[in-house]
Amino acid sequence: MNIELQTFTVNKRFPLTISRGTTKQTTNLWLKLHHEGITGWGEASPFGMDGVKYTAESLQAELTSIAPLLHNFTPWQHQALQEALAQPLDNTLSSNPLNNTLSNPAKAALDTALHDWLGKALGVPLWQLWGLDLEKIVPISATIGLNTPTAAVERFQNWLPITGGKMLKVKLGSPQGIKADQEMLRAIRQAAPESTLMVDANGGWSLTDALFMGDWLANQGVLYIEQPLPRGQEKDLPQLFARSPLPIFADESCWTSQDILPLSDRVHGINIKLMKAGGLREVWQMIHTARSLGLQIMFGCYSDSVLANTAMAQLSPLADYLDLDSHLNLVDDPFQGAELNEGKLIPTSAPGLGVTRK
Repeated sequence: MNIELQTFTVNKRFPLTISRGTTKQTTNLWLKLHHEGITGWGEASPFGMDGVKYTAESLQAELTSIAPLLHNFTPWQHQALQEALAQPLDNTLSSNPLNNTLSNPAKAALDTALHDWLGKALGVPLWQLWGLDLEKIVPISATIGLNTPTAAVERFQNWLPITGGKMLKVKLGSPQGIKADQEMLRAIRQAAPESTLMVDANGGWSLTDALFMGDWLANQGVLYIEQPLPRGQEKDLPQLFARSPLPIFADESCWTSQDILPLSDRVHGINIKLMKAGGLREVWQMIHTARSLGLQIMFGCYSDSVLANTAMAQLSPLADYLDLDSHLNLVDDPFQGAELNEGKLIPTSAPGLGVTRK
C-alpha cells in the first residue's frame, strides 16, 4: 500500500480563544491510503502542548519518512504494521516529545485511513462493523470560547440556528482571573437559562481557584468541569476530587490508555481526542480501559474538519458526552460526512467513514 499527502487550510467562522491562546486558521493534513483500487482517508490536525507544536509540515515530514515502509504491508496487517511503526524513525523528523517514533497526530491520520479502507473493502460503515447502535448517540455540545460577556452571549446566539444551543461547553480559565470567568458564565447563564452548561478551564486555574470555582459553578447549575488544573499538576487532583461537588474530566492530562489508570482515583471521566490518542484503534482501547475503571467518556476535537469528527462519530454511541463541533465553525471545510440531526452528529450508512469531498 502507499500513501498520498495533501495539506488544506481551514478558517474559523469565529476565532476560538482558550486559556492558552486564540486560533483563527489552521492548516491540516489529508492522508489518502491506496491499495488494490480502494482509497482510505485520514486527517491530522495541528495542536500544541507542553512546548511541543504539531504542524501540518512536521506531520507531513514524518509520514513521508515512513511511506517506503508501508509498501511492505497491506491494510489487513494492522498488528504487524503497528509493531513496525513503534520502532524509532531513521531520522529526527518526529514531532514526538518523548522519542523519535511516529507522533500521535501522524498515527491518527494513518490509522483512520486504514479503518476507512477496511470499511470500504467490506462494504459497511465502521459503526456497523463494530456492531454499534446509532440510537445511543447523545447531542453534541457547542463551544463558546473565552471572551467578554457580551461577545460570549453573541456567540451563543450564533450557535442557536446550528445546534439549537441546548448543550454548551464554556471555556474558562481566563488570564484575567476567575472574576472574568464568573462574569462571562453569568452572562451566558442569563441568556441561556434552559441550556445545559459544561465548563472547560483548559488547565487555566490554580488549585485554590479550582476549589472555589467548583462550588460556585455548582450553584450555577453547571454539569461538570474539564481540565481545571494544568497538565503536570495531577498530584493536586485528589484534593480537588475529594471536595468538588461537580464531576472532573481530564483532557490535557490524558492522551492514551496508559494515562488512564494513574488518573482513575482523581477524576470522574476522560476526554478522548483522535489526535491525542493516535487513531481509532487506541480510542477503542481507551474507551474500554476507562469503562473498566468506572470512568465516564467524552469525545473532543481540535481544529478538526468533518473528516476527523466523522471518524470519532463512528464510535460515539459509546460516549457519554460529545464535543465534536469544530467543523461546524469552519467556513471552508472541504469534506462532508456525518450529519447534524436534532443536535446529534450522525454518521451515514456509506462504507468506511462515509466521508466525501465537497
